[in-house]
Amino acid sequence: MTDPSQKYQSLIDWLADSPLSDWQPSIAEQINEQLRIERWGDMPGWNRCLERLPEIDPLTMDFKKDVSIGDPGLMDKGRRLQLQATLMDLHPWRKGPYNLFGLNIDTEWRSDWKWDRVLPHIEPLKNRLVLDIGCGNGYHCWRMLGEGASRVIGIDPSPKSVYQSYAIKHFAGEEHPVDVLPFGIEHMPAKLKAFDTVFSMGVLYHRRSPMDHLLELKELLRNGGQLVLETLIIEGKDGEALLPKGRYAKMPNVWFLPSADTLISWMKKIGLRNPRLVDQCKTTSEEQRSTDWMTFDSLETFLDPEDSNKTIEGYPAPIRAVFIAEAPAS
Repeated sequence: MTDPSQKYQSLIDWLADSPLSDWQPSIAEQINEQLRIERWGDMPGWNRCLERLPEIDPLTMDFKKDVSIGDPGLMDKGRRLQLQATLMDLHPWRKGPYNLFGLNIDTEWRSDWKWDRVLPHIEPLKNRLVLDIGCGNGYHCWRMLGEGASRVIGIDPSPKSVYQSYAIKHFAGEEHPVDVLPFGIEHMPAKLKAFDTVFSMGVLYHRRSPMDHLLELKELLRNGGQLVLETLIIEGKDGEALLPKGRYAKMPNVWFLPSADTLISWMKKIGLRNPRLVDQCKTTSEEQRSTDWMTFDSLETFLDPEDSNKTIEGYPAPIRAVFIAEAPAS
C-alpha cells in the first residue's frame, strides 16, 4: 500500500462533521507514518496476503452472538484450505475466535468469554460512539457493532494486528463503521471528550504511569460517558499493588498490578464517578492457550508447573477484573 490512509477514507470523511472533527486534518498523516513500509520488514508479505484474499459476497454474517462471516456453502473444502493457508501468513492470531465461511480461526484467546463477562455490566451500546484501546485485531469492535454501536474505532500499535483487521473487514464489507487504527493511546488527540463509551482492556498494566493512563481515558470521554476498564489485579487491601521486578507471567513491560480497592481509589482520585468492580476471575488455560493459529507459548508455560496459583516467576497468578466508571456529567 503506497497510501495506507486510503483504507480509512470513509472514516476520514465521517470525521469532518463528527464530535472528532478536530482530528480530521492530521489523521491521514498519522496513519501513513505508522504504516510506513520502511518501518516493518514483513509488510510486503502482509500486503501480498491481502491481495490473495478472494472477492466473495458473504450473504450472511453475525456480530451479536459471535463474529461469523459468510455462508459455509459458498466455499468448498479446497477453497477453505486455501483461505486458511493465506490467513496463516498473518500468524499469530491472538484475539477471536472468528468463523469465515465455515473456517474456524481458533485464536489464542477466547475473547468471546471476556465479552460475555463484560457485556451484562455496561450501558447499552446502541447508537453510541465507541473507542476500544488496545483492541488487537478488532474482535471486540465487531461485537460492539453487533450491540448497535453507531461507530467503533479501535486502536492498536501492532501493525500485524491491524492487517488481521483488514482481512476480517475484507469479508465483512468496507461499509461497516468499524476501523482499527495503527495507534497507541499516545497518538490520540488530547482531551477529545467525545466518546460515549471507552474500553481499555488489557492495557493498564503495560502503562508506566497508571494514573496518567486513567486521566487519558477520562479525557477521551464525553461528559457522562462510560469507561470500561479490564486489567490484571492482585488480592489485597486499599493501597497495595504489585510491582514486578522483571517479567510477569513472561510478559515484559508489566508495571503495576493493583488490588481492586487500590484501583478504585485511583479512579476516584482522578475524578471518575462511581468506579466499581463488576467482575473478576482467574485466567485459565481454557481461555488462553496455544492453538494452530497461535503456536507460540501461552498461559500454560507462563505459570509455575508445580503450582498454577503462581506465575513462573513466583508472583500470584493472573486475576482479570472488570471495572466500570463514568466521566463527570459536566
